[in-house]
Amino acid sequence: MTTMVERPVAVRHGKDLVSPELFERLAAFCADEYGLERVVANRVMDQALAFLWVVGTTRATDMAPSDTVDPGWHTFMLHSQEYAQWCQDQFGYYVHHAPNSKVRTRGLMVDVAGRLAAHGFDVDDRLWGTAADCNAPTCCSDGPCC
Repeated sequence: MTTMVERPVAVRHGKDLVSPELFERLAAFCADEYGLERVVANRVMDQALAFLWVVGTTRATDMAPSDTVDPGWHTFMLHSQEYAQWCQDQFGYYVHHAPNSKVRTRGLMVDVAGRLAAHGFDVDDRLWGTAADCNAPTCCSDGPCC
């Protein structure tokens, strides 16, 4: 009989996809620009980077960030030189932001969060509106209280 020893699976974090210095600048900007507490801005940037990596590596056109995570993408894009270089280094092409807020349903956010998790990323369900049926203000705009 063979005994298998389970090895813990390393969980990935979006913040690890950029240098610590760049993450610090992005999170600080996100906090200032969007009026977020710094700890929240750190979470938003982490999830935005994970989202962008999955979109870029899979060339997914059917994914959208939640309303809460989208400011992280905007923040990175506003650092245009760093964003363009990161996209080129990571994927070999520029990931364009083609907003379509009408597709931000709870079902889509659950799917996106699932894709992030499937690629090994830690998913902050509170930022995707998937932590509860209606979790204002991070709800996906499809619940009765949002």
